[in-house]
Amino acid sequence: MFILNNTDSTPLYQQLFLQIREKVLSGKFPAHFKLPSIRDLSGELEISRNTVDGAFQELCAEGYIYSKSRSGYFVSDLELDLATSTTTPYPKQDLHPKLAERYRFDFHPARLDPEVFPAALWKKCFTDCFRSEPGAFSEYSDPQGEWGLRCNVQFYLERSRGVRCSPDQIIINSGSQQNLEIVAQLIRETHNSVAVENPGYHLPRDVFRNLGFRINPIDIGSSSLNPDALKSSESSVVYITPSHQMPLGYVMPVADRLKLISWADTGGRLIIEDDYDSELRYVGRPISSLQGLNPQGNIIYQGTFSKVFSPALRLCYMVLPTWLADAYRQKFMNYLCPVPLLTQRAMIAFMEQGHWEQHLRRVRIFYKKKHDLMLHTIEQRLLNKAKIIGQGAGLHLVLELNDRIQDEAEFVERAKQHGCRLLPFSAFYADGRKEQNKLLLGFGGIPLGEIPAGVDLLSGLLE
Repeated sequence: MFILNNTDSTPLYQQLFLQIREKVLSGKFPAHFKLPSIRDLSGELEISRNTVDGAFQELCAEGYIYSKSRSGYFVSDLELDLATSTTTPYPKQDLHPKLAERYRFDFHPARLDPEVFPAALWKKCFTDCFRSEPGAFSEYSDPQGEWGLRCNVQFYLERSRGVRCSPDQIIINSGSQQNLEIVAQLIRETHNSVAVENPGYHLPRDVFRNLGFRINPIDIGSSSLNPDALKSSESSVVYITPSHQMPLGYVMPVADRLKLISWADTGGRLIIEDDYDSELRYVGRPISSLQGLNPQGNIIYQGTFSKVFSPALRLCYMVLPTWLADAYRQKFMNYLCPVPLLTQRAMIAFMEQGHWEQHLRRVRIFYKKKHDLMLHTIEQRLLNKAKIIGQGAGLHLVLELNDRIQDEAEFVERAKQHGCRLLPFSAFYADGRKEQNKLLLGFGGIPLGEIPAGVDLLSGLLE
């Protein structure tokens, strides 16, 4: 009647439960059919009575069978037409995660080098918080993020980026995507169109489009988004990366910044300033933020720990104008901060002990070596083939080729076959145009010693 497998990882009582349930659902055991007694079934299957009793108790709890005092167990009267048969076994799944595709030369612009992550210091901060605050396991974080973390972020932004705000204006989140989704919900009743840089970062246009906003691409001129083109558009919100335009690397001139601020101050318009990699500037001082030029203006400032620390922590922040921070607290007062409390407190310790500033200095030196080697190698190997755009900051640069690539998708695939990953430049255009003479090269994730070989490979593919 039943066949149990002692070598199967599934417990015997569960095997018996599943087989009886299958016979009930398939109708092989009709309603009110009397099951063998626990003693008889345990003897027949040569298993303990407790094993049979466990299976029967679970079947009773789920309603497949019922018991009568001194009579035994019987099949319940079920509407079998509504039940799904389980005769077809589920295929066994490989529970081990599949490794992401690996490339010898990964030129993706968002890759970091694991060598620069301060694993020992971070582990110590995390462990110390774990030991000193065991009660954190029974607490929720402040909805806006831990007060201590917001104070440290405020202090850091004021000194390094010229951002002027109070901790009450800072929201701690798990990524730029969540920042933008929150902003979209805050403004959707008064705004319906968002202007984006073209070419520009794909995430904001995807987020706002998916939430019902109309997207207006504004072309990037010789140095930044064109404020005059923005004025002639129908958009009342603009998303920009003024300190290091993504992907071209331009820095918005002060004159254009002031025009943009003036645009936002009239008609209830709004600027979303993404300062995604401001820490990584290799020439001169970091560029001051747009928000710092007009702290009381309609500017949302957002930054992240992902570009210089670790994207795996899912830790970022945004600074809302005072009026929008008040609206945030009204609308999201019952929400919880998505960043784990222990992660936040570990970052508080990391910053207060001075490790954050030390880490930034180390990171700048580390990636500047890669940046400089990339420039030097390109100048040697591709001197007559391309011009470099956007050098001097961040984790990527752009090559403007003298000769056009006939088929960008084919070129990217050919590079992949040689162990080289490229992100198509066309992916940055919001209007679907195809790019034929630009390559985006990230260098953050490529080991220093592999950069010359990677550039050599690209040079050969461009022949």
